Amino acid sequence: MPVAALPPEEEAALLDMIARWIERDVRPVVVAHDHGDIWPAAIVKQMAEFGLFGAVIDPEYGGLGLPAVTYVKIVSLISSYWMAVTGIFNSHLMLAVAIERFGTEEQKREWLPRLASGEIRGGLALTEPNAGTDLQAIRTTAIRDGDDYVINGTKTWISNGINGSCFALLVKTDPTADPRYKGMSLFIAPKGEGFSVGKKFDKLGYKSIDSAELVFEDYRIPAANLIGGVEGQGFYQATGGLELGRINVAARGVGLAEGALRLATEYAQVRETMGKPIAEHQAIQLKLGEMVTRARAARLLTFDAAEAYDRGDRCDMEAGMAKYFASEAAVRNAEEAMRIYGGYAYSKEYEIERYYRDALLMCIGEGTNEMQRIIISKQWVKRNPA
Repeated sequence: MPVAALPPEEEAALLDMIARWIERDVRPVVVAHDHGDIWPAAIVKQMAEFGLFGAVIDPEYGGLGLPAVTYVKIVSLISSYWMAVTGIFNSHLMLAVAIERFGTEEQKREWLPRLASGEIRGGLALTEPNAGTDLQAIRTTAIRDGDDYVINGTKTWISNGINGSCFALLVKTDPTADPRYKGMSLFIAPKGEGFSVGKKFDKLGYKSIDSAELVFEDYRIPAANLIGGVEGQGFYQATGGLELGRINVAARGVGLAEGALRLATEYAQVRETMGKPIAEHQAIQLKLGEMVTRARAARLLTFDAAEAYDRGDRCDMEAGMAKYFASEAAVRNAEEAMRIYGGYAYSKEYEIERYYRDALLMCIGEGTNEMQRIIISKQWVKRNPA
């Protein structure tokens, strides 16, 4: 269903509020939280107060109902200073979007208002130890038992796994189905008996947001929690939600690319060699020229995908292009900024090293960039038959 753009003055006021919040409350705590891998409880509380956990949820269910284009601007702005915290509400919103797009009316009214307020926070539980990009290879099963399902299996690399309380859980309800995707279902899975959290992963970057294993041992869940109420729709429901997830990752890539550019530009004007700022040396000018062009192209591709999403169009190709290009732009800009900083880039006293560590994840999360290129190619050929 198409989503109307916000009036420019409303969008400007919202972005100004976010910018002032970043300057006042976020920037002073980023380094300590990142280096200590500390869950940002105060920041999460503030994001809930701003309504970010309901950013794209329809106002009918308590959300802000923001168009994806505005959502992209918020995510890229925050990510240009601290990417990790945007993952906290993005993973959560993928759960909410799955319920809003595919759930029954009863499920929407029961779950969405509490998700929008941040009372319930969670994420998307798809990946397993032997199933990442190939979702059809998952082994977690849900067996019907009267009015319940009994779930057994393990999920891994689940964002918000420790601090979240509810997840969209992809399982096999018919392990013998052929093709395999027809035997997959998606459940609303709140934490409870039989649902435990395994190890927390110690990551290179993307600190302060927990990534963990989720373990299900005879976890019993009401049949009413099957999203949409019909078995066999889970693969479509999960991958449908990934469109917004990939647009979010693209927006994070834009933010990282622009943030690295900002830091490099500032440093190049104060660092001097041979009697002048290094920004006046042609070698640095060539780098900055490429960086600003790359960041701008990433932003425009991401807006293109968000606009298609807002129109209600199928946008897996647009989202894939944005995610692929923007994440690679983030890595390249972060690397070039490191080179501009020189030896100081290797010191944790300077923030640029965090951008490099965080950017690398964007090429892997929400579907690897190798897979994105395949999706883009297939959709391009399909849209342009000979």
